[in-house]
Amino acid sequence: QVEEAFKILTSDPNVKGILINIFGGIMKCDVIANGVIAAAKTVDLAGLGIPLVVRLAGTNVAEGKKLLSDSGLLIESANDLDDAAKKVVAATGGPGK
Repeated sequence: QVEEAFKILTSDPNVKGILINIFGGIMKCDVIANGVIAAAKTVDLAGLGIPLVVRLAGTNVAEGKKLLSDSGLLIESANDLDDAAKKVVAATGGPGK
């Protein structure tokens, strides 16, 4: 599902960055992180030059953040939605770029 979402988003040339905001109440953040990592590899966001910022909160958040940081991919983790928004704007060069 994440892979399909990335494919849809990256098919639009106006998409300059992707922000994922997850509150994993039922679904565990480590499971979500593994899905994000697999999809980012398959779609090759780094190769497309599309930065990815992920904000995780909820069950197993520490494990999820560790998986993201240890993935070897250009995935930036954020602490809250405000932090995530600032990071994706900075990574894309700001509004209108």
